[in-house]
Amino acid sequence: MAHDAESLNGEAISTGSAVRDTDYQPKNIMVIGSTCVDIIINIDHLPKTEEDIHPSSQSLALGGCAYNVASMIKLFNAPLTLISPVGTGFYGDYVARELERNGFPVAVHVPDCENGCCYCLVEASGERTFMSYHGAEYTFRKKWMEEFRQTVYDMVYVCGLEIEEPTGIELIEYLESQPERELFYAPGPRGVRISSEKTKRLYALHPVLHINEPEAKSLSGCGSVEEAAETLFSLTSNTVIITLGEKGTYCRERTGNSYYVDGIPSAVVDTIGAGDSHIGAVMASLSIGRNLKEAICIANTAASAVVGVKGASLTKEEFDRLFHA
Repeated sequence: MAHDAESLNGEAISTGSAVRDTDYQPKNIMVIGSTCVDIIINIDHLPKTEEDIHPSSQSLALGGCAYNVASMIKLFNAPLTLISPVGTGFYGDYVARELERNGFPVAVHVPDCENGCCYCLVEASGERTFMSYHGAEYTFRKKWMEEFRQTVYDMVYVCGLEIEEPTGIELIEYLESQPERELFYAPGPRGVRISSEKTKRLYALHPVLHINEPEAKSLSGCGSVEEAAETLFSLTSNTVIITLGEKGTYCRERTGNSYYVDGIPSAVVDTIGAGDSHIGAVMASLSIGRNLKEAICIANTAASAVVGVKGASLTKEEFDRLFHA
């Protein structure tokens, strides 16, 4: 059954028609960042020093923030280009094969560097802890973008993990060369570790910030989401979207409007990819003509479905059941 969600101000917003209207000219999206191998290890609890525990299961899946975002956008049939470098080695071969199988042409080959991987420790509660070994997938070179110069992109996504890397400065320089694009920036939990110089230059590009509650408070130094959003808005002069888990989302629009949008309860299997799927759904919904509040409502529904399945992405069948059944 198609889902409806309601914002806290009582205004009902249907998510049943979340896919693209063929009469609307959608905005073109570029997603830049990592595609990696997620090694998902299910455990009862995080081990202590010298403790011996037995995982209940393990599996491999395609992941990485950029891939997770792009995977969600693709489900909405929004126009999309994924720029995700693929290196060599076992993990690079796996990523290249799975990207092609899932309909994403490999845009950038990095022959002189191996791919890393991400160990995803999933506790019985569904909470996840990441241990990432970074390889080619987290690098960036401006020269990679030459072949995409002739295409007009309206929106672009980047993640803090790539900005934090030494080559992140090249990514910032590339973004600075394309100021007409609307930038969506997800600093992530390591956002506070990014140098002040890099952060200042990114904020000067007036990005839409997409963060969760702990990230918002740590980046702003504030004790409430409302204060955090205002502080961060004062630095970016653009919309701040703060996800609150099952409680929904708080948004401070650049127009000055602020509001909560209710969350959708879900039985949590794991929380891998929840934030990525949320920003992907927001960008896709905006691309196909929804307003921001509608886009957030749709994103809350999509993210609630992602935490209810194993891994970071929905299949097309799961997506269709969510929005078309």
